[in-house]
Amino acid sequence: MKQYLEVGKLINTHGIKGEMKLELWCNSIDYIKQFKTLYMDEYGNDSLTLLSARPQKNHAIVKFAEITSIDEAENYKNKVLFGNRDDAEIDEDANYIQDLIGCSVIDVNTDEEYGRVADVLNYGASDILDVESEGKHKYIPVIPDIVKEISTEAEIIRILPMKGLFDD
Repeated sequence: MKQYLEVGKLINTHGIKGEMKLELWCNSIDYIKQFKTLYMDEYGNDSLTLLSARPQKNHAIVKFAEITSIDEAENYKNKVLFGNRDDAEIDEDANYIQDLIGCSVIDVNTDEEYGRVADVLNYGASDILDVESEGKHKYIPVIPDIVKEISTEAEIIRILPMKGLFDD
């Protein structure tokens, strides 16, 4: 499991005092507010001290101790930010998308493997697993009727396929 997870992308400056607009790659601004420090790469290098985060439409306006002017903020545009998974909490029944990618998708009754999760998509109603097998993609909604167990530690997702789900 990756220790440092992508939380969003700094997409623009905001004002003249170094605030920046952050495109959120997480469920809510409350998740971002748990962090005191964010990082510039997936290894925890080049840290930024988060002073504040407030919502603005579907983004966040963030302020870092190290960025005090619009000129400094310009240097951070289009940079992806990472958070240390130990610095934030998620709900007990929630999972990080990055932990789902690579998991084997297995039939809960027959142990047949349908493939591995290549991506997790969301178009509103629920998350959708993009399951790849031999270059073909199948899409599985993450709903209780289908997804019966997720074990990111074992890298296994057990499903009860609905009729027609895997018909070509």
